[in-house]
Amino acid sequence: MINYLPNLIAGKIKLLSSFSLLLFYLIFSSSLNAQEKLSSEQLFKNARTAAFDEDDYPKAISITKQALEISPDYSDIRIFLGRLYTWTDEAELARQEFETVIQKNPGYEDAHLAYGYLEYWNDDPEKALIVIEPGIEKNPESEGLLMLKAKILNNLGKFTEANETLETLLKYKPNLSEARAFSQKIKDLSSKNQIGVDYDFVYFDERFSEPWHLASLSYGRRTPLGSVTGRLNYANRFTTNGIQFEVDAYPRISDTFYAYVSGGISENGGIFPRYRAGFSIFANLPKSFEADAGFRFLSFSESTWIYTASIGKYYSNYWFNLRTYITPSNSSLSKSISLTVRYYLAGADDFLSFRLGTGLSPDRLENYYIYNNDDEIVGSLDQQNLKSSNISLGYRKSIKKSNVFSIDLGVENQEYALDKKGYQFTIGTGFIKRF
Repeated sequence: MINYLPNLIAGKIKLLSSFSLLLFYLIFSSSLNAQEKLSSEQLFKNARTAAFDEDDYPKAISITKQALEISPDYSDIRIFLGRLYTWTDEAELARQEFETVIQKNPGYEDAHLAYGYLEYWNDDPEKALIVIEPGIEKNPESEGLLMLKAKILNNLGKFTEANETLETLLKYKPNLSEARAFSQKIKDLSSKNQIGVDYDFVYFDERFSEPWHLASLSYGRRTPLGSVTGRLNYANRFTTNGIQFEVDAYPRISDTFYAYVSGGISENGGIFPRYRAGFSIFANLPKSFEADAGFRFLSFSESTWIYTASIGKYYSNYWFNLRTYITPSNSSLSKSISLTVRYYLAGADDFLSFRLGTGLSPDRLENYYIYNNDDEIVGSLDQQNLKSSNISLGYRKSIKKSNVFSIDLGVENQEYALDKKGYQFTIGTGFIKRF
């Protein structure tokens, strides 16, 4: 009996060990089997994690193929596989996946969008346009497809059609800042020709007894390099007339950068500078931001260099722009800053505007006289350091797209001598005809 107990105990221990091993095997096998039987949805999630979090596209492609073996008609997974091929420069494989989805689901928005971007990024905008059109027919309010169409048309130089596409999109999505920024960018390129007329009436309560009259007549044309505008400016100041001719150009450098180049000449060096020039480089930045930096040059009997920079942002129906001008001289450094806000009512030519600033802007005709140090009535260049503040309101309205009217009201409080200030009131109106 005594010898029997140890054997019994040893047998039970052996049986328990075997049971534990069996239990462990069952659990382990069940775990393996569960992993092998992941759903296509879970595999799709794992593939996105591999692509976006781990930046491992080959792994993501492998997992996505496993998901398609389970659910071969899962369109979103197949589109994702096509995108993965696009990102790894396997364009032909990507086309096969996108076409498979479109054949089974004609007009499927994401498939046309992904396929369109594939061709657009591979420098085939004509095919990209063909690819996305059926998607737009089925999804006429698609934000992604309409934005892509506008980009393609802009790339093809079809600015009018691109602008019309953006206007359609803004009807559906009026708060879409990306579309608003893009529309603003190409609005001046949307017609081959445009003529413009502007007139400003300037009244002074203290400083000068006679009002000023400023007017301009312009003609602009779109060229393969960008828009070019010739302008004839007229001014009547102190009962004296002056005329200036200038040319502005906006050459396109890339989809991100474009430039402003300007030059002017006048025979009457007292009303207008004898020569003027301007240059700025503009950048269209992500998140609907834009920025520019450059200079302005004015030459009376002496030359003045003014440096400028600004940062802008489109947000919903608003556009904000903060700009500064810096003018160095022998004894000081004068500077000005202004904030401009636009509230868009519809397209790029329909908005209310508000501007608040201090200091002077050399881009405004009524301020040219400040930079003329030979002007006996006005005084010397040191007046640039006198304090000033200004505010203006504007309204711009397009009618039938090709006719644009504008009106502006402004008030400036200008220090014209030590401890002497006066108000300057400006009312301006303008008209642009595009054709």
